[in-house]
Amino acid sequence: MNVWQAAADLVRRSGSGALATVARARGSTPVPAGTKMLVGAEGRLLGSVGGGCVEAEVIGAALDAQASGRPALLTQHLNADLAGDLGLSCGGTVDIFVEPLLADKAYLAVLDAAAAADAGLVRTATEWNQTGPVKTFEPLARAGFSGAAATLTRDGRFMEERLQPAPRVFIFGAGHVGAAIARAAAAAGFRVIVIDDRSEYADASRFADGIAVLAADVDTALARYALTTGDAVVIATRGHRNDALILEQVAISPAGYVGLLGSRRKKAVVTKGLKAAGVPAKSLQRVRVPVGLPIGAVTPEEIAVSVVAELIGWRRGES
Repeated sequence: MNVWQAAADLVRRSGSGALATVARARGSTPVPAGTKMLVGAEGRLLGSVGGGCVEAEVIGAALDAQASGRPALLTQHLNADLAGDLGLSCGGTVDIFVEPLLADKAYLAVLDAAAAADAGLVRTATEWNQTGPVKTFEPLARAGFSGAAATLTRDGRFMEERLQPAPRVFIFGAGHVGAAIARAAAAAGFRVIVIDDRSEYADASRFADGIAVLAADVDTALARYALTTGDAVVIATRGHRNDALILEQVAISPAGYVGLLGSRRKKAVVTKGLKAAGVPAKSLQRVRVPVGLPIGAVTPEEIAVSVVAELIGWRRGES
């Protein structure tokens, strides 16, 4: 769920709440900068900033911020002893900014803009007794920034958050396995588009809100969606022929991740046919077959876990 939208909904519904953000992370830490947690009157509602005693302290600060209407900046040093007690990575320091949600038109406009934006810069003052807005939003081009998702300015007066859209995952095939992968990928924070040329399978009612569904063949799909290096493609259709037709076009695309559901034998059969059709060997070599981590997955749900785990590794640059 979009935490910005959830925060806006919470304050409109209840008139209060708080948002905790990892504003800066140094060393080995359990969560990266930009990670958020939404807190209501009774505690954590969405997200996490680390777990254990760290999170308990942040929730306490969030409740205090709701009561006082003032933000707080917490610093947590995750030394070896504390990290061992919490089961966290050690040797790092995190600065966590906790802000009360304001039932204010200008403040809500920033939350709404951040929720709807593909890319942008959210700037939040760390002290709220100054003149001027406490929170602003500036739209940016997707390539307009790089680096950590959040940071504190050098003078410590502002937290700056750089918003980028989550990677898209295109799943060709809306059968049992494709649908399970779609659900797991959406839960992991990917933007999911499911494509199938069978309208009875490419039925939006079979999928949760937020998962896009397209009933189309590969030519129509790729004409509608231009693949980029930030996109992933998972091919899980009903047979070798359909897989080959899709892979023929996707393998040579800019997509950053291409995976094909099936065995090594299937890879050999499909690859041989595509090479004969003129698809460059280099393009085929980057295709992950069998797709997913080798965990012995059998059921659609297990296969989905293995595939999405590999997608997360790709997204985080670990594979």
